[in-house]
Amino acid sequence: MVTLNNTKPDMVANNILLSEPTHPGEFLREEIEYRGISQTRLADEIGVKVSLLNELINGKRDFTIEYAMMIEAALGIDADFWINQQTSYNKAKVAHDTSFMAKLAHIRQIAAVL
Repeated sequence: MVTLNNTKPDMVANNILLSEPTHPGEFLREEIEYRGISQTRLADEIGVKVSLLNELINGKRDFTIEYAMMIEAALGIDADFWINQQTSYNKAKVAHDTSFMAKLAHIRQIAAVL
């Protein structure tokens, strides 16, 4: 597919996809390592099992509003940051799903003639 000015969509800055989206848990891992806080200590502070926190950090569990607010209370990092990162991650994962993107392209073609 080429746009009107003969530019391929994957060559437009807004359309560049990361090779692999970054889960917000990676940011949390970096933050607690920087602060010298163990997963056990943070889990105790926010009142969750260490295994649950570990799943968040390792990208096996999504950041819910509740988790984001608990982390905000413990670390002072706005809950919106965690929720926005999770949303961006989810959107990037979907954008990497070629069958879903083909479905969207088909819907756009149909919608263009409506």
